Amino acid sequence: MSRILVTGATGFIGLELARQLAARNMVPRLLVRRPSRAALLKGLDVKIIPGDLEDVQSLQRAVQGVDTVIHLGGRALFERYELVRPTLVGGSAELLRVAAAAGVRSFVFASSLLVYKSHEGFIDADTPLTPTLGYGRAKVEAEQVLTRMAGEAGMRLAIIRLPHIYGATSLMFDHIRRGWVIQPGPGDNVFSHMHVHDAARILRAAALSDWSGATPVGDNQPMSWAAFMTQAKELYPHFRHLKVPVWLAMTGCTVLETWYRLLRRPALLTTDAVRGFNLRVAVRPNLLFPELGLELRYPTVLDGMAEIFCENVPFSWLPSVRDRCACYLDKGACPLPDA
Repeated sequence: MSRILVTGATGFIGLELARQLAARNMVPRLLVRRPSRAALLKGLDVKIIPGDLEDVQSLQRAVQGVDTVIHLGGRALFERYELVRPTLVGGSAELLRVAAAAGVRSFVFASSLLVYKSHEGFIDADTPLTPTLGYGRAKVEAEQVLTRMAGEAGMRLAIIRLPHIYGATSLMFDHIRRGWVIQPGPGDNVFSHMHVHDAARILRAAALSDWSGATPVGDNQPMSWAAFMTQAKELYPHFRHLKVPVWLAMTGCTVLETWYRLLRRPALLTTDAVRGFNLRVAVRPNLLFPELGLELRYPTVLDGMAEIFCENVPFSWLPSVRDRCACYLDKGACPLPDA
């Protein structure tokens, strides 16, 4: 049985991956930077390793006895390149270095579709990397550094460029649960999406396989942001999204970035976030999943959103007498999950 280390284990995707690995009795080692978030792992058969990507000694402890690393950790914000580079590039390189020294044989790196610029058609593994955002630039640099280092160490490297990952506990759905989302621009740009359950599955399958290389992934039906918001509104009629012109969003985010910079705090609303929201990046369907013997559990956003709203959080932010999803309005109840 593989002995797996997961970084970023208390993040959105990392938590789901930890649950899936623990459910298969794999007892993964989980690198956790903030002890307060370790409570999210309560009840899981896992080994928590306190540490940080910028703390070499903690990385050396984390990789002991491990043969596979799934690397999700790093600063996951739409910030300037110089802010995200230390963990995304420097931390990733240091992790692979100590992993190689400890005899780790496989390294799975979670990259991003933000390594691409906008494209009119589908992208695939052969599409050139042309980042336009600081986060994407750092991810490309990390891919290049890890590829070189893994080759020198004789280590298998799998790079999976993830699309927009959604789920009940994602930042996007936190806003949707609150009843509103600000959409910078018209939202007619098509982007690839994937439910967090399937994102964790493809990372897990890549870790347990012999596959190596680099590829983007997505679900079977790329969708514009306008359609994504419309789908959310159909399931929850009280949800609203406010469309803001790009120029206005850029102006507001410039002011906010300056303010947060003075406060020395990370900014969620940035000019790069506006640019990222307006990228057009649609992944060709059926990349990697068939190769690893998998089928998407949620092939489309429609399938995934139905699961989120009907099974996970339909009454999490309003009293039940006030909260009615579309399933309730149409059928009097949400559908029961398959046995």
